[in-house]
Amino acid sequence: MDLLPDKTIVIELKNWFTTFVGTFNHQGEEFRKNIEIKREHTERVTGEIINIGKELGLNENELNLAEIIALLHDVGRFEQYTTYGTFSDQKSENHAELGLKIIKEQNILHALHPDIRDLVFCSVRYHNRSSLPADETERCLYWSRLIRDADKLDIWRVVTDYYHRGKAERNVALELELPDTPGFSAEVTAALMNRQIVNMKHVRNINDIKLLQAGWVYDINYPPTFIQIKKRRYMDLLKEVLPDTDETKKIFDVIDSFIQRIS
Repeated sequence: MDLLPDKTIVIELKNWFTTFVGTFNHQGEEFRKNIEIKREHTERVTGEIINIGKELGLNENELNLAEIIALLHDVGRFEQYTTYGTFSDQKSENHAELGLKIIKEQNILHALHPDIRDLVFCSVRYHNRSSLPADETERCLYWSRLIRDADKLDIWRVVTDYYHRGKAERNVALELELPDTPGFSAEVTAALMNRQIVNMKHVRNINDIKLLQAGWVYDINYPPTFIQIKKRRYMDLLKEVLPDTDETKKIFDVIDSFIQRIS
């Protein structure tokens, strides 16, 4: 499709992104650390989406579009953290909508055809939704699913690494300021046992957010993503940092059965 972006546009947007992020590195050490976490996350998600796209057989210009979507999917995080001091959308505002506002105000997609620009907009808008809308076009949903898979792969990498480092190096921003209390919420357990995505409103502690993150596996869309989930042992790594109870075992038995059946 001739309307798709070439590599020149990708390079221009990468330069914009570097300059944009640089405007936020002006406060204390913890602030800069969390800004860097999100910058590095974006960089890795671009790699993830390209790898998935190649496995799916996307051509060069389609991969350029994928890379642009990944590059811009979290631009709202930087202003969110600067303004509110949190990465919790529930305690601030929807970072996807904030990102769209920035993208449109700065008019950084002016070189793209309007139809392609709309695909970027919809993919950024939907990348963090608990579920995708049923009334969208299949093209929009395809690219939205792609960024959602790539995003989850790297968030799992970030959080499993963080959880396994233990409490000696706590980062309350990554924990979404949740309390480190015992047990699970009944609603969280019930959702996972029914192979459903956990509603954030039922998350009450760090154990719950770990389970919510494990439950993202029910929202994975493409076979190459499942291959990486198994290869990197993300579900095992999450299980290892949760209480060793019969309830935990039952939840992950259901998750493991789902992964084996799908992949």
